[in-house]
Amino acid sequence: MKWTLGQLQKYRNKDFLIDETIRVDEIKEIDPSILEVSPIHITGRGDIDSTKVTFHLKIEGHLILPCSRTLVDVKLPINVETTETFLLQGSVYETEEEAYQVKDDVIDCYPLIREILLLEVPMQVFCEDGESEGAAPQSGKDWEVVRDDDQSNKIDPRLAGLAKFFDQNNSSSES
Repeated sequence: MKWTLGQLQKYRNKDFLIDETIRVDEIKEIDPSILEVSPIHITGRGDIDSTKVTFHLKIEGHLILPCSRTLVDVKLPINVETTETFLLQGSVYETEEEAYQVKDDVIDCYPLIREILLLEVPMQVFCEDGESEGAAPQSGKDWEVVRDDDQSNKIDPRLAGLAKFFDQNNSSSES
């Protein structure tokens, strides 16, 4: 994932296809919540012209993170599509996107990919029902784990009579 400008200029106005698998194990040291990192598969293409090099990348792999409730290992799939632009020396390029300057006539996408993977780590990860052994129970005596979307469709039993009242009003006003 590292190229000199001379290597890239050979592909000017031609297809520059990318299909590589890299290891990014050092992100475990940067973010200690990451327990394991799979090999990361990167595919895409590079567009090279006289002022900039633009990479259109698809990053795939997975991370192993601890469940926020039980600390059981949870597999988090990574599937990110990104477009990154590197400006060649002295060029000015107006864009709303972030662009990177080329240093020492070398374009290195490795730190960029490492940063993208770190940004994909959510603040909390939960294992699903039966996803893995040792997962937290989802119900017990007089309790159960509820989700917000499940609760939004339920009518509070204390207000059920009020709902019937509004149904009676709607049916009488339609007649």
